[in-house]
Amino acid sequence: MLTIKYIEAPDVKALLDEIMDCLDLFHIVPQFVYCYRSTGSESEHIIARIHGLGRIWQEALRRPPAYIIEVISERYDNLSPKEKERTLIHELLHIPKTFSGGFRPHKGYISKKKVEELHRIFTRRRFLSRVSLRS
Repeated sequence: MLTIKYIEAPDVKALLDEIMDCLDLFHIVPQFVYCYRSTGSESEHIIARIHGLGRIWQEALRRPPAYIIEVISERYDNLSPKEKERTLIHELLHIPKTFSGGFRPHKGYISKKKVEELHRIFTRRRFLSRVSLRS
């Protein structure tokens, strides 16, 4: 049995912040979205997952809603930059407009088509912002 280890992932956080900014995801509070990289997971198909601080934990710990995006190092780190972006966009789509600590399900909201559409927007806006910075 492997032991899962977690470490903060500032590279993932930087990319996530850029995605949230480019896609105007203003309902997400960036300072309450944390990013971790795990190693030692035995799950075979999961690249990343999102964890929310549910209402009971918010009450007990007297904390605001928060989310952790965990990337599984064994799978995420080997992805191309575009696939990393798509993976993080997918995870962000799980965060509801209420930023309550709860989740949006896949059904009815998260699809490959939606992720692709948002990735195209992200890529275009990122390019335009980098071009305007050089001017």
